[in-house]
Order: sequence, then structure tokens, then C-alpha cells
Amino acid sequence: MTEGVDQLKVLENIQSSALTELAEVSDEARLDAWRITHLGRSSEVMQIFSRLPQFPKEMRPQIGQTANRVKQALEAGLAERSQALKAAALKHSLEAERLDVTLPGRQPNFGRPHIVSQTLRELIRIMGDMGFQVYQSPEVETDINNFELLNIPAHHPARDMWDTFHTTQPGIILRTHTSPGQIRFMQEVAPEPVRVVVPGIVYRYEQTNASHESMFNQLEGLAIDKNISLSDLKGTVTDLYRRLFGSSVRTRFRPYYFPFTEPSAETDV
Repeated sequence: MTEGVDQLKVLENIQSSALTELAEVSDEARLDAWRITHLGRSSEVMQIFSRLPQFPKEMRPQIGQTANRVKQALEAGLAERSQALKAAALKHSLEAERLDVTLPGRQPNFGRPHIVSQTLRELIRIMGDMGFQVYQSPEVETDINNFELLNIPAHHPARDMWDTFHTTQPGIILRTHTSPGQIRFMQEVAPEPVRVVVPGIVYRYEQTNASHESMFNQLEGLAIDKNISLSDLKGTVTDLYRRLFGSSVRTRFRPYYFPFTEPSAETDV
């Protein structure tokens, strides 16, 4: 009988000391160690269950009930402490990751057109304000449009000026300038007057250096009407440069050789 009463006191002490220790647990690792110590197979409570047949017969029910009550109390305490630790961990995480909505936002980096594209668009806008249409022509052209109709026949030495990209189809090339666009536009609108600019990419088989590339942009203009003279060309180009670079820009026209225009001139800025 005395042994049975002693076991009841032992169980009460186990519950009291285990719950006191549980209250001091501050992380998941220590909580798991506490579980193994007080609820594992080798714990004092489980040892009492295994020794239950050794106690006096009349005390076994009371000892068994008390042991179950202690075990349930420890399991409930374990679950409660586990939830408390998880809640504390979540709170800490939220506080560490908290966003200060009063801070200024980060400005995203937006893409923007290349400087060549920007310049080409500005040139087209200026020429449009001056009354010129914009005409887009194919980059893959016929030899006839690219050379023959520009007074550069197959045997003409001026063809040496262009290192042409040829395709596998005879008579089909990558255009070496945007002038074929002028041919196409004149054929479409003839006999009406013409004021057109032809922008686009052209191709020449040249070595890449500071001033040359195998692919680059051109912008050509063409005006056909009655009473059109070289002075109109000079005035148009001068006005274009002033609108593009500012009214203080100075220009100079000088004679230059182009195989398909006469007279021909270049402009220095």
C-alpha cells in the first residue's frame, strides 16, 4: 500500500517539475529534447506504466488513472508550448520582414529607344513637318532597283564603291542604300509631284571600324516638282540641320561626286 501511495506522489512531482521545465523552453530543439525526456519510452511516466503490474492490486487502478492524467497533462502542455513557439517565431519573422510603407518606392529601370532610333525618329518628324511623306521599302532588293535604275549598270566602276551582299537567288541582293525606295515610290505615284523621305537599314560588306559597319541606317529625301532647283535642296537641308541641332548651327555645301546625281554636293556641319 505504501509503495502505491509513494508512486502517486512521484507522479504528482513528475507533472509539476516537467511543466515547470516546459515553461522555460524557448526553442524547438529544446522542446523536442523535453518531449523525449518526459514522454519518451524511457521517461519516468512510461516506466511507471511498464511497472504497473508490480504495484499492489488494489492501487493499480488509481496509479494507472493518475499516470494517464499526468501523461495527458504533459501532452497538452507540449502542444500548447509548441503552438506558442510557432506563434513567437512567426511574429519575429513578420517583424523582421516588415515593410515601412512610408519609405519612397524604388524607381524601376525602363527601357528606351537606342540613340540611333531616337535620332531617326526625330529626323522623320522634322521632315514630316516640312511636308515630306515617309516611305518604307524592302531591305531585300533587286539589282535593277538598287543599281540599274540609278544609272549604275553592271559594268559601271561605281559599283566598286559598294561591297554588296548577294543572295543565292540571281539578281536579288541586300540593298546597299535606301535609294531603291525612291525608285519604288516614284513608280507608285507618277506622274504626281514627289516629296518623300526613305529611312531604313542598309547593308555593305565592309570591315567594322570607328566609322564603318556592315549594317547601318540611312535617310534619303527626294523632291520632284516644277520649278525645283538646287537652292531648294540647300534650303531644305539647312533647315533640317537647324531644327535638329539648333538655330545657331553653321553649314557648308561643297561639290562632291555621286554616280547617280548631277550636280552633287555634300554638307558640312
